[in-house]
Amino acid sequence: QVTLVESGGGLVQAGGSLRLSCAASGRYAMGWVRQVPGKERDLVAAISWSSWGGGSPYYADSVKGRFTVSRDSAGNTVYLQMNSLKPEDTAVYYCAAAETSNYYYTASKVAEYKYWGQGTQVTVSS
Repeated sequence: QVTLVESGGGLVQAGGSLRLSCAASGRYAMGWVRQVPGKERDLVAAISWSSWGGGSPYYADSVKGRFTVSRDSAGNTVYLQMNSLKPEDTAVYYCAAAETSNYYYTASKVAEYKYWGQGTQVTVSS
């Protein structure tokens, strides 16, 4: 059974930073997806399951230059460093995992993600 445990959400002022963490029970292509009530889930960042480089991370245009996705050397924990946060970044952020046999593959569509964490609230005040 795949488990994803997120941490790190909270309340921050505009311009501030937060780091989200996701501990996975295995190695998968991983993504961070956010959702605002009444709207569809949006993929904001994704990374391949390779921790030794290779593959290109994915970023939504709205977060490029502000968010950075990474994983630890063991490969099972993924991070989302969020800088220069804006009120429009307010959402529930989900960690998600996609199955793939290609360790350089980055899943760039929400529909590719099969497993989901419980979500963590990020609130950015103006």
